[in-house]
Amino acid sequence: MPSKLMEYFNRSPRIGTLSTADGAGNVDSAVFGSPHMTDEKTVVMGLGENRTLSNLQDNPHAVFLIMEPGKEFMDWKGLRVYLEVKDLVTSGPVFDTFKAQMAKVAGEAAAAMVYAVVKFEITGVRPLIDFGQGWEKSI
Repeated sequence: MPSKLMEYFNRSPRIGTLSTADGAGNVDSAVFGSPHMTDEKTVVMGLGENRTLSNLQDNPHAVFLIMEPGKEFMDWKGLRVYLEVKDLVTSGPVFDTFKAQMAKVAGEAAAAMVYAVVKFEITGVRPLIDFGQGWEKSI
């Protein structure tokens, strides 16, 4: 049975931002709808040949932020999911399987944009809004 985190993370439709930094600390944030938790500690996603991919090749740490608006600021919901690259492939069976699944779900044009498949390990989770009261939850 999937955990509450998996259910929330994999909810569709949803989008979030993936924030990365290169080896020099230059930060980037990009919108993604494709990250998918495959088990309690693993997130998989496809990337184009872009700044996010380049940053992850320099620095394996990232944060995926999911937000759901509420009526007022304190009603907003979401999570910050801390990630570390464990595997990054641009060819082979994992890559081919991912692209085939992407074509079924999002179409051939979306699948054609995938240049790499990244497998992340979840290293921590924080709520969207947090005022520093026991904020870090390691998984």
